Amino acid sequence: MNRKNIITISNVYKTYGTKVKTEVLKNVNLKIKQGSFNWIIGASGSGKTTLLNIISGLDTPTSGNVTINDNVISTLNDRELAKFRANNLGFVFQSHYLLPEFNALENVLMPLRIQKKKINKKTKKEALDLLSSVGLSHVYKHYPKEMSGGEQQRVAIARAIIGDPELVIADEPTGNLDSNTAKQVYDLIRELHEKYNKTFIIVTHDRIDPKKGDRTITISDGKIIKDVVY
Repeated sequence: MNRKNIITISNVYKTYGTKVKTEVLKNVNLKIKQGSFNWIIGASGSGKTTLLNIISGLDTPTSGNVTINDNVISTLNDRELAKFRANNLGFVFQSHYLLPEFNALENVLMPLRIQKKKINKKTKKEALDLLSSVGLSHVYKHYPKEMSGGEQQRVAIARAIIGDPELVIADEPTGNLDSNTAKQVYDLIRELHEKYNKTFIIVTHDRIDPKKGDRTITISDGKIIKDVVY
């Protein structure tokens, strides 16, 4: 099936500093197809997290453009970007960023509140179904402090998907987990990708074993040096 490009990155540069300038991204050009599963890998300091932040609108390029679904997000102001992120993107970070005063179910529902959607029986069932799909239906009333690190990250993954985003972005999602739990989380992300047909972009330091259909984009010194679809 010929899928459209959901993301187009054109001639993106990112430079930090004024007196002493550090060029972190150097003429990056990249297209990502809808429904694809993408790894971004590279050594620490290679620019991969900066690229992810620019794709997600958490940072802006010094020059060049980022287009997501025909929206040139690199030209949006802060308010427009916040609205765009809330309605189109799901995030999973190295730290789970669950709100400690809310239980698992309430944390999963948070993106819908940000989207100003009504929280009713239907949306609660959707959240419970998502918790079930990540293997956590038994802890929906638990608070973050009552869950393991792996469970907390699973809640964060369910939260990333509930708003029906076009794109799910994960930045080192297993960075705080042991290797066995990390594998479980990556297996779960793959399952959710297949089930919900979302576009996934995952930045990782971990050694990965790409599967059929995966794409691995390797960054070094601010440039894409390898781009392979398996």
